[in-house]
Amino acid sequence: MRLLLTSDTHLPARARRLPDQLLAELPRADVVLHAGDWIDEATLDLLESHSRRLIGVYGNNDGPGLRARLPEIAYADLGGLRFGVVHETGPAQGREARCAARFPDLDVLVFGHSHIPWDTTAPGGLRLLNPGSPTDRRRQPYCTYLTATAADGTLTEVTLHRLPPR
Repeated sequence: MRLLLTSDTHLPARARRLPDQLLAELPRADVVLHAGDWIDEATLDLLESHSRRLIGVYGNNDGPGLRARLPEIAYADLGGLRFGVVHETGPAQGREARCAARFPDLDVLVFGHSHIPWDTTAPGGLRLLNPGSPTDRRRQPYCTYLTATAADGTLTEVTLHRLPPR
């Protein structure tokens, strides 16, 4: 099962549209996971209409329309792994222990908010993934997103994709 992970798209505040490279990944993905801060409902509509399956949550910058359509936390079984998606996980320091305690039944937690790519494993085995942002690099050298493969209870081919400057 091929996964596409993104977050913090912030349209149209940070960009007018999603990058072409990210859009080209949509038909290749079995599941798209979006960890919040969409800003506009049109981006949600676009991903819903172009994804085989979309799992998304709202973020701190998402208004009432998105909050009515999306949960704060989403859960899914994908490729034999228990996934969770949430926008905020708090400060980087102590994140692994904090998330492992908050989500003891998960194998993988996808999160956003910081715009900083993150890939670590907490004691106990919880994998934490932040795809960064495809539209707002903040203090990072590149805008980014992640792809991965989930099969037979294993997450493989976790790849951070750097987007060219706009």
